[in-house]
Amino acid sequence: MRVLSGTRRVGIALAAGAGAGLAAAFAVRRRRVSNQIPDLLDHLVTEQARVARDPYDPDDVADLPPPVRRYFETVLTEGQLHVNSVRITQEGTFRLGGADADWHSFTASQYYTVSPPGYVWDADIELAPSISARVLDAYVAGEGRLRANLLGAVPVASAGPDPQTNEAELQRYLTEAPWFPTALLPAAGVSWDGIDDRSARATITDGDVTATATFHFDEDGYVTRVTADRYRQDTGSIGSWVGYHRSYEIHDGMKVPTEAEVGWETTDGVVPYWRGRITEREIE
Repeated sequence: MRVLSGTRRVGIALAAGAGAGLAAAFAVRRRRVSNQIPDLLDHLVTEQARVARDPYDPDDVADLPPPVRRYFETVLTEGQLHVNSVRITQEGTFRLGGADADWHSFTASQYYTVSPPGYVWDADIELAPSISARVLDAYVAGEGRLRANLLGAVPVASAGPDPQTNEAELQRYLTEAPWFPTALLPAAGVSWDGIDDRSARATITDGDVTATATFHFDEDGYVTRVTADRYRQDTGSIGSWVGYHRSYEIHDGMKVPTEAEVGWETTDGVVPYWRGRITEREIE
């Protein structure tokens, strides 16, 4: 066995020390990223106020545009209590890039509050075997933010809070509200303007942030599609966004979609980037 020279021993020691230092820094960064989730959830729950608990009455929607009135008459029954908070889990696929990009599996958990409107989405996207990105998407206390970290530690994307991101994230809340439809009632702060017999525009305001989206209904009264002019963090511009709601089932007395797909409209058609289904749902 050759005896290592003093210089080589020092080099190996320095390399080992540097590796240990990088590993420690990586671990610290990963804990910091991970701690953002409970911190935001705590803030969301702390800010929460209970929605009026008067049961839903069809008279509550009598003055709404016809397609909106039919929607509530379809998905709610008289006496339905208003939702205060929702916890769901999801699984599906996510595409990072354009129409030719690969789809990647993801799992996610999401917590919503209705008063004030807010949510925290915590997702793990598998990019390759043993390589994943942890993605945080949130709207809390009037602020929207997006954070993506490779291996839960290396930043690869970040947006907000700023006026454009705040509005975009509140739009996300509004377009996902069919998963807990009492959140779309006027009592929950949503106003409606009729467009035609199959569509209406919904608006919600939270402090200084206002979000609008157009809801499209089928002949049976269900929301099948939602469209919006929405800020794109990846391009820094406003794009035509579309979301589809499918596979309605009865949960907690309400008819709610269990599958969805979202994407951006282009000259070549809609380019989807998210497809998922709800695997668990807990409503308060």
